[in-house]
Amino acid sequence: MKNLTDKVAVITGGNSGIGYATAKTFQEKGAKVIITGRRKDAVEKAAAALNVTGLVADQSSMSAIEHLASEVSNRYGKIDILLINAGITKFAPIEQMTENVFDEIMNINFKGAYFTLSKFIPLLNDNAAVILLSSTSATISPQSASVYAASKAALNAVMKIAALELAPRKIRVNAVSPGPIATEIMNKIGLNDDLETQLVNSIPLSRLGSAEEVADAIAYLSGDSASFITGSNLLVDGGQSV
Repeated sequence: MKNLTDKVAVITGGNSGIGYATAKTFQEKGAKVIITGRRKDAVEKAAAALNVTGLVADQSSMSAIEHLASEVSNRYGKIDILLINAGITKFAPIEQMTENVFDEIMNINFKGAYFTLSKFIPLLNDNAAVILLSSTSATISPQSASVYAASKAALNAVMKIAALELAPRKIRVNAVSPGPIATEIMNKIGLNDDLETQLVNSIPLSRLGSAEEVADAIAYLSGDSASFITGSNLLVDGGQSV
């Protein structure tokens, strides 16, 4: 069912993983999709495969965020859906966390996401939908994920305040919090058989999730079927955080 027909959707970090899967789902549901990413070659490859628009933007850079908002405004005017998905995952015990890694995580996951939302608010149509990609790490407090979890917990707090601030324009703001999802980021953080077994054992449904399952949840919150949902955090984690 093409329930997003002619909606204009911006997805940050849309060249891989959950962002890519969501762009594919949005496109199949009739939306006009713009994806962003830091690497020009990856963005162009993904955009061509998906038949969507690709724009290069680094969410850790204020000037890049402002340029992205300006470019989207010039090309499309207003937008109907904003998925703030770009982020990084790095782990270390608190005792071993460095200032550089702390700043890198916070600059992308929190500061960058915050100001992406800020700069795109003027471009949102009334009745638009905003989704922030959070994480169950903000709920279950995994060891060695202190900064990552804090960045996502901060996003959850901003999401609720944004939902209140934008409610007069009937703009809905929600978060989606995936649990362990089988994407390439898992390989980047060193997923092996032992770690996968440990993760699966922590999930009541006894498996990793898929990017497509998260994309379906995001698409639901973006559509008219979720018109009475705002300020919520949807956990897509197989029951891990129960």
